[in-house]
Amino acid sequence: MTNEIVQAVVRRDRMIVLAGLAAVILVSALYTISMATQYIKPMDIALGHLHHANISGVQGFLLLFLMWTVMQVAMMSPTAVPMLLMHGKIERHRQPEKLPFLHISLFFLGYIILWAAFSLVFALLHMVLQSAELLSTTMASNNSWLTGGILIVAGLFQFSSLKQACLEQCRSPVAYLMTEWRNGRSGALLMGLKHGVDCVGCCWAIMALLFVAGVMNLFWMAAITAFVLIEKLTSRGETFGRVIGVGLIIWGILVII
Repeated sequence: MTNEIVQAVVRRDRMIVLAGLAAVILVSALYTISMATQYIKPMDIALGHLHHANISGVQGFLLLFLMWTVMQVAMMSPTAVPMLLMHGKIERHRQPEKLPFLHISLFFLGYIILWAAFSLVFALLHMVLQSAELLSTTMASNNSWLTGGILIVAGLFQFSSLKQACLEQCRSPVAYLMTEWRNGRSGALLMGLKHGVDCVGCCWAIMALLFVAGVMNLFWMAAITAFVLIEKLTSRGETFGRVIGVGLIIWGILVII
C-alpha cells in the first residue's frame, strides 16, 4: 500500500473503532443509569433489595460485582480511547494488509479485565462497609471519620509518586506503546492488561469517592469521568489534579472536624 492509502485506511479504522467504543460506552452507561434509577425508586427488583437485604450471600455479592463492573466500563472506557486508537494505527502501519480490530479488541479486553478485578475488590469492600452499617440507604458513607478519611486519602494520593508514575503512562500512548509493544494476539492482551494496571493505579483513589457521594450517584459518576479525562488528556491535567487534591484534603478535614 502507498502511504496515502494507508492513511485513508487508518482513518477508516479510527471511525470503526470509535463507533464500536461508542456502542460499548452507550450500552454500559444506559445499564448503569437503569440500575441507578431503579435503585432510587422503592421497587422490588434485585438491586433495589441490595441495601435493605444488607447485601448478604453469594447472589448479593454477584449483583454488587456486576454493578461495579458495569460502572467502571461506562466511566473508564472513554479514557482508553486515545490508547486504543494509537494501538490500531500502529498495527495498521506494521501490517497494512491485515485488519487490526481483533488485536484492538484484545487490548481493550485486557484493559477491562483489570477494571473488573478492581470492581471485585471494591464489591468486597462495599459488602464489608454495608455489613458494618457504615453506608446509608443511598450507598454513601454515614460516618464522618470514614467520609473524611476517604477524602483525605484521595487528596493525598494526588501527590504520590505512584499516582504520577501511573498517570505518565496513561498520558503518553505513543511512548507507552513503543516501550511496551508485544506482537500477536497474546501481546495485545498483555499490553491491555498492563495499561489497565497503570489506569487502576492512577484512578483507584478517586473512584473511592463514590462511597462519599453515593455509589449510584450519576452526577458524581459523570464528574469523576470528566476529572479523569481532564487529568489524562489535557496539558494542565497534572496541575488540575493537584488542585483537586488540595480541595479533597481540606474537605476531608472539615468533615472530620
